[in-house]
Amino acid sequence: MSAKSASSGFRNWTPDRLPDLTDKIYLITGGNSGIGIEAAKMLAGAGADIAIACRNPAKAEQAVAEIDAVGEGRVESITLDLSSMDSIRSAAAECHQRYEKLDGLINNAGIMQTPQSKTADGFELQLGTNHLGHFLLAGLLFDLVEKAAGRVVIVSSIAHKFGKIHLDKLMLEKSYNPTVAYGQSKLANLMFALELDRRLKAAGSPVSCIACHPGYSATELQSTGPEGLLTMIYKLTNSIMAQSAYKGAIPTVLAAAGEEAVAGGYYGPNALGETQGRVSDASIARKARDEAVAAELWRESEKLVGYEWSFS
Repeated sequence: MSAKSASSGFRNWTPDRLPDLTDKIYLITGGNSGIGIEAAKMLAGAGADIAIACRNPAKAEQAVAEIDAVGEGRVESITLDLSSMDSIRSAAAECHQRYEKLDGLINNAGIMQTPQSKTADGFELQLGTNHLGHFLLAGLLFDLVEKAAGRVVIVSSIAHKFGKIHLDKLMLEKSYNPTVAYGQSKLANLMFALELDRRLKAAGSPVSCIACHPGYSATELQSTGPEGLLTMIYKLTNSIMAQSAYKGAIPTVLAAAGEEAVAGGYYGPNALGETQGRVSDASIARKARDEAVAAELWRESEKLVGYEWSFS
């Protein structure tokens, strides 16, 4: 059974509702393509400064130029590989050198249905990149978000509804399936967001955590991870079912800067099984609202990445 985390009072949020974002800065992982770059352009168009974090400096440079063309704020890039704890720590240190605050940390980057592989630190690639990488990055940059009384945004997926957290075998080493691994990683994203929201509220923190999903949007995600038959299927469904990356980015922009978004909210498109359409409150699977599993996932995540969150 699914339920919505909030009733935010709107049924069709659009980016023209954004306030003036001059002097606000947003860091977006995976901001060089797909949902990330479209969200960056919308925020930049409202006056925000943008930092995109991605692995490939050449692609980052191209994206910076594209984003810069639609806004008047500062646009720059930071090298970040979410599959490497060393890279995450290096990127976080660079952020602390460059920025006094972050009004929004948008945890957007992700991979989908990849063949079995491990990160540089030995984690299953999809869980390591999609969840553990962002878990560590958000922890390391939390103080900068706190200084701005800003927002931590976690991008999940409708695929969370098909996921399961395998606490006894998170890395799926003996029974790997690309789709099972992806579902687990996106469920972990949403459970992290909801658990972070609970902890922020309990601590009386000025920071808000807001989650979102892009529905089914045509991006590089469907072509850079899946192999074989899945590639053929996505080529067909992208052409006849998917909405544009621009439309898929609207929930992310709402979560990051929309005045209507509420702490603990979860936003996404609401037509055709939440795959596309108008943006409002999205539904959350019951399993994602299991607080005991979320707390255990949090503890295990801290142990795996070697970082313990603290709230002032």
